[in-house]
Amino acid sequence: MFSNGQLIFAILFIVVFATVIAYTYKKDKKLHSKNYKGVKWVGIIFILFLIILFYIKYMLNN
Repeated sequence: MFSNGQLIFAILFIVVFATVIAYTYKKDKKLHSKNYKGVKWVGIIFILFLIILFYIKYMLNN
């Protein structure tokens, strides 16, 4: 399906991309924790909202 060159390129790309993303995240971690203090609560509330919507849909179909 893929040639050896394509597989090697894909593996190297994934490794380099993940390394760059991790380095960038580590570099900006202090800044993000300062600017985005309440974001985790917004995410939790959003997930709870989705769960409630699916529960209501399930209850109305039964």
